[in-house]
Amino acid sequence: MRMTCGTRLSLGVALVAGVAGAAAVAQMPGQALTVSKENRTIAITATDSVTTMADVATVHIGYVVYAVDQDTAYAAGSKVSNAVVGALKAAGVPADAIESHNQSVAPVEAFQLTNLTDAEKAQRKFVATQGWTVRTNAADAARTLDIAVKAGANQSGQIDWSLKDENTPQTQAAGKALQRARSVAEAMASGLGVKLGVLIFASNETQATPVRSVTMGKLPMEARAAAPVVPLAINPQQIEKTATVYAVFAIE
Repeated sequence: MRMTCGTRLSLGVALVAGVAGAAAVAQMPGQALTVSKENRTIAITATDSVTTMADVATVHIGYVVYAVDQDTAYAAGSKVSNAVVGALKAAGVPADAIESHNQSVAPVEAFQLTNLTDAEKAQRKFVATQGWTVRTNAADAARTLDIAVKAGANQSGQIDWSLKDENTPQTQAAGKALQRARSVAEAMASGLGVKLGVLIFASNETQATPVRSVTMGKLPMEARAAAPVVPLAINPQQIEKTATVYAVFAIE
């Protein structure tokens, strides 16, 4: 897995040192730390990240077909539905990688016919729709979309990018953040003329990374009748995992 290290940092630094005859309580996530002359610490908050190329693609595919009545719409939808899934399976896509998400046959709403001619309105009394997601390797995303569209999936294009292993880059981001916290703490200790001691507390806050998507508009029905074309040029996106570490070090 190719990874690059993020350089975006957010550093919040707090120094708490005991003073003779005084005592205080320093608050930290989920825990209170008593600060006194016997308990001198440096507390650091550091954020770092790791970026890696997505290796999983979830391709959203679907179709919309119109007809003069419900039975005709259902028949047309059934034909496209089986053609799309059949084409994917014939191309080697495992059945358990294809998940259905929605399907319906319903009358067309009046507002959807506003800009159509009378002849077009007569042909659009009912609409059949269906949608799936197909999970595949990132490198096969364009091919998967191409197969579905050419089989009749005229409402397709969104791709969600993710990682097979979410934990490794998240762990690496936390490790980098902790290293950064220690480096800052050492610099502060040096400036104060004291020696940095052991790490006595650390907490890790991971930041949720939304699934990154790329979306295409609805494809026209006529596209299926066009001359054969090669798959779209689609490249996987970078996924960033970020971690924030709160670390408390003793000072000697």
